[in-house]
Amino acid sequence: MDNVVSNKNMINTIIQGDCIEILKTIASESIDSIFADPPYFMQTEGELLRTDGTKFSGVEDSWDKFNSYNEYDKFTFEWLKECKRVLKKDGSIWVIGSFQNIYRMGYIMQNLGFWILNDVIWSKPNAVPNFGGTRFQNSHETLLWCTKSKKSKYTFNYKTMKHLNNDKQEKSVWDIGICIGSERLKDSDGKKIHSTQKPKKLLYNIILSSTKPNDIVLDPFFGTGTTGAVAKELGRNFIGIEREPLYIKYAQERINKVKTDINDITLLNLEVKPPKVSMQTLVENNYLQYNQKLYNSKGDYICYVTENGKVSDDKDILSIHKMSGKYLNKSNNNGWDYFYIKIKDSLIPINDLRYQYKEKEKQNG
Repeated sequence: MDNVVSNKNMINTIIQGDCIEILKTIASESIDSIFADPPYFMQTEGELLRTDGTKFSGVEDSWDKFNSYNEYDKFTFEWLKECKRVLKKDGSIWVIGSFQNIYRMGYIMQNLGFWILNDVIWSKPNAVPNFGGTRFQNSHETLLWCTKSKKSKYTFNYKTMKHLNNDKQEKSVWDIGICIGSERLKDSDGKKIHSTQKPKKLLYNIILSSTKPNDIVLDPFFGTGTTGAVAKELGRNFIGIEREPLYIKYAQERINKVKTDINDITLLNLEVKPPKVSMQTLVENNYLQYNQKLYNSKGDYICYVTENGKVSDDKDILSIHKMSGKYLNKSNNNGWDYFYIKIKDSLIPINDLRYQYKEKEKQNG
């Protein structure tokens, strides 16, 4: 494509223009991740009134208007086709929608060859009620998380998300409130800048779960910049495409105020595989002592270290994995995550000893 240019000057910028035309200028297979919050084609008619008779400000914007499903489908096909082209072979894309459009987008994405990994439900505990009482309250939206193809080796930061979910496997239903209060961008008259601004927590989950530090996250419907703000905070790069100058103005002001937060979570240190060091090696190098007591995370004494790197509770001599499994009523368990030693009344994970050993080994050449 003759009009494709290097992405270098696009990184961490908001580009004004039509999303399809701008997407055509982005180099093929150059984007790590995409979040797309397109028009839903909601087809609202007349005024929405609250139960007290006052008007509710819903989605009445011109960018959500289409003449027909055919026109909407053509638009959806065109921007998704370009997203597939610019996405790296191991990249992934998130698209969000509601009952009005999510099934149409899913159908088109599968026809284009995207591979659906999950449909994630964004459940809204503070959703807008159905004022007329004519339907169930619409209290969720759907996210489709897809890879470029079935063979893509995509990023999924499983351990990080599990850690943030109280060490339980993260599920595909996310309870996140809609964007309200101080998070909602408003003008000097108190009017919402954007009718469908997404909450920061939603984008935090998306970007943290499926990207790595310094990845490029593309948002072809940038709006007021939630994607860019969260990407910057997490140490990722972004490219935003937005048609409306007003949204760009507020998005840029918002992003300028964000500071990058570098920590173990954003750096994905939990995803790094621990060094391979055996219990016997730790014993032989005096990181653990014979007969040294091992405890669980509550400080309960469980067993002690034997000479061959195994552990004993005076009933059985087992590996740390079999022993931790025994006390958890499992056949096996990761003992490195289960056992602790005590140093000056502080509990230290034995897993930390493996890192200490490797670091000392590195220093000694």
